[in-house]
Amino acid sequence: MTKSIFISLPVADLAASTAFYKALGFEPNPKLSDDTGTCMVWSEAIQVMLITHPKWRTFTQRPFPAPGSAGHMLSLAMDSREAVDAMNSAAAAHGGTADANPPEDFGFMYSRDLADPDGHLWGTVWMSPTPV
Repeated sequence: MTKSIFISLPVADLAASTAFYKALGFEPNPKLSDDTGTCMVWSEAIQVMLITHPKWRTFTQRPFPAPGSAGHMLSLAMDSREAVDAMNSAAAAHGGTADANPPEDFGFMYSRDLADPDGHLWGTVWMSPTPV
């Protein structure tokens, strides 16, 4: 089996979260999805499991983070600055938050962070393929 990562995220509204991630460019994997969770594919190596709160409770009884708090931030490498901007625009247009943190532009690296409807943080980053 190829090494890969499955990121599990608890979500309050599975349909809304699935639509949100589709708008960002993730593709649903129906083979790993049901009415308690949707598998969203970013790449062959990265998949996000959106899991309803009741199903999440079968995995752990640890408390959910308080709204507005952050326990982690996941980052995705993008092909261009425009792709970073497009993903943040899609987040804002589909129930998420664009620029959850201030954007950073170092010339060779450009990043903007977004939050999904449940407040899970994602960084979107473009890095120049040529040294500066």
